[in-house]
Amino acid sequence: MILFLGTSLFFATTINAQNQLHNYVDPMIGSEGDGRVFIGPSCPYGMVKPSPDCTVRPNSGWLPLPTEVTGFSQVHVSGTGGGPKYGNIQIMPFSGALDKLDQAAFREEEQVKLGYYETVFKGSRIKTEITTAEKVSFYRITYPKNASKELKIDPGFFLGEQPEPDGREAQQFVGSQIEIVSDTEVRGYSRIRGGWNNGRAYTVYFWAVFDQPIAKYVTWKDGKFYANESAQFDSGKKTAALLSFGKDGKQELNVKIGISFLSELKAKNNIQVEIPHWNFNAVLSALENKWEQLLGRIKLSPDTSDEYKKMFYTGLYHTMIMPVNRTGENPLWTNNEPYYDDFYCIWDTFRTSSPLITLIDSKRQVEIVNAMLNIYKREGYLPEGRSGNDNGRTQGGSNAETVIADAFVKNLKGIDYELALKAMLKDAEVPPGGNEEREGRGGLLDYLRLGYVPYGTDRAGNRTVDYAYNDYNIATVAKGLNHLDIYNRYIKQADNWKNLWRADYENNGTKGFIMPKDASGKWLDDVPFGESKIQKPSFRFTPTITESPWYVCHWCVFFYEGTSWEYSLSIPHDLPEVVRRLGGDLAFQKRLDTFFDNKLYDVSNEPSFLAPTMYHWIGKPYLSSDRIKGIIKENFNTSRAGLPGNDDSGAMSSWLAFHMMGLYPNAGQPYYLLNTPLIKETTLQLEDGKSFKITAKNLSDKNKYVKSALLNGKLYNQAWILHEDLVKGGELILEMDSKPSAWGTTILPPTK
Repeated sequence: MILFLGTSLFFATTINAQNQLHNYVDPMIGSEGDGRVFIGPSCPYGMVKPSPDCTVRPNSGWLPLPTEVTGFSQVHVSGTGGGPKYGNIQIMPFSGALDKLDQAAFREEEQVKLGYYETVFKGSRIKTEITTAEKVSFYRITYPKNASKELKIDPGFFLGEQPEPDGREAQQFVGSQIEIVSDTEVRGYSRIRGGWNNGRAYTVYFWAVFDQPIAKYVTWKDGKFYANESAQFDSGKKTAALLSFGKDGKQELNVKIGISFLSELKAKNNIQVEIPHWNFNAVLSALENKWEQLLGRIKLSPDTSDEYKKMFYTGLYHTMIMPVNRTGENPLWTNNEPYYDDFYCIWDTFRTSSPLITLIDSKRQVEIVNAMLNIYKREGYLPEGRSGNDNGRTQGGSNAETVIADAFVKNLKGIDYELALKAMLKDAEVPPGGNEEREGRGGLLDYLRLGYVPYGTDRAGNRTVDYAYNDYNIATVAKGLNHLDIYNRYIKQADNWKNLWRADYENNGTKGFIMPKDASGKWLDDVPFGESKIQKPSFRFTPTITESPWYVCHWCVFFYEGTSWEYSLSIPHDLPEVVRRLGGDLAFQKRLDTFFDNKLYDVSNEPSFLAPTMYHWIGKPYLSSDRIKGIIKENFNTSRAGLPGNDDSGAMSSWLAFHMMGLYPNAGQPYYLLNTPLIKETTLQLEDGKSFKITAKNLSDKNKYVKSALLNGKLYNQAWILHEDLVKGGELILEMDSKPSAWGTTILPPTK
């Protein structure tokens, strides 16, 4: 009987472990190709993200075998484009003499799962395992028997280093410092500036602790080794240290590295608070539990395929890696309010990442919005593309407005919306005074005077389109707060996209596009090629053209990272007017069909995110579902190249997760579009113990269309649902069929 009970308990425990949702997360999905996701261990929104750096080139640090590993740094980003950021405080285990700084090695193999990274190096046979807490990395390094145990600590390393000074989007060295404090402790810092957002200098402090005493060491500075000096102070030169723990004792060396943006002592305190012990497995287990609690807020039906479970839960995971929670680690000002950094970037994440966080963890989203307002109060503008404690970059609109409006219409509590409205109005009314690339709205005075941003201002096209939507977001909040004078002004400005609408312009058989116009109101068929002031060459601007890098600089384009075909449809607050301007329902359907069938849609970038659902606005949600399913089938999978574009802080992954559930948000507005789910049953665990279940009855490859729907037992004939109805809890049952029906064809999504 005892044997039977023991065996039963073993199998029950094994099955329970297999069913844990974090086991379906594969951090390697999207690691190759354009995805650029971070593959190392991370807490949800965790400040510390340790992983290998494979040269200085990649944004996330990691590159596939056979690229050599330079070392393991403690701070990284996930899924980003542009120039790299971070890659600070690098360590590297090795065996041998303390006589060279370069200890790069090739991997023999590596294993990656949520919260855990492991590799074995060729030649040396050293195994490195990594897990992490919020602000502390934990390394378990196993050296071969009888091998000497050495370790490099290099605060001078960083990603994105380029030989030329002040290179755009390149990180630049400012200073570093290192000190061997005792036979088990080393401290120091790395000070770097620049990177993708050309930001001001940031400082990453560290405190490293070892479970074995240092037997011998040398320090290094500016190319020279120093055998008898325990510290190298910051003189604007790179510093490092090589440590030897000898051959005696156990072959396993444990290393804890506390990180802080405040001081070395704060980094030490982070170790004492978060990991006061030496139990690697306990840290890993605690990390897994944190993720399990969050992932468990959305449950899929048991018969969901492992492939779909991996795609879905990895999508949730990627969404919650960034922005980064640095509450209590803000070097710029001191208060008890939330502080988040690495909004990388709101122009991507407002569409899907923020709405998904609102569904999974609304209290977290309240913190994030309050952190944005905290930045506004201290620095004067809301963030748009913030990293390294610096706003640093804008692209098109001031899209924090959409994030705030989304929180407002979804009734998130604990946000001062009067203050939020003031912050939104600051973006919309006060030029940033030469800092247009850093914050605020570029071309604002022209936009207010003309009703559009004229050609000649960088990114004039998408700025005009985005500002019009951001003005709609302001109008939404103003109306809800009963500021009707503000509402009346901004609801009118929400129409400004029409001022660049060229109704008679034809391309690919359809008419009506947003096109460049100069400050005098003249349409421009030909626009300047390059920056020559003498010959003044030009090129023909068309709705299909991608200007950069062939014709103009990356940031000098009319439409950034998109074409007029994409941006002319990107009017999320006024699609009925777009339908009307294009000639009605049939003409709009033709426009969408041409868009997708002629490969003018770009699955890899956010300006096209809403487009597959736009058939809803002509009463044909079944065509939206067909497009969405085709896009996912062709572009998303569980491979290392399983994301079609930069994940952009989870924007791409959250787009996928929403569509797998059959929901899609129109960010800044209080509803979700309903599409055919990829999963038969999805249950969202809401606040106050409520849940909302989406059931697709008889769903199959053949039965892919919604025949009818019931919401809490009552007929539901619209292909969208209000957020307030969803969070009340209940069940939406979709009866599936093999052919389209009249469901969702008459009650269209809300209008402006």
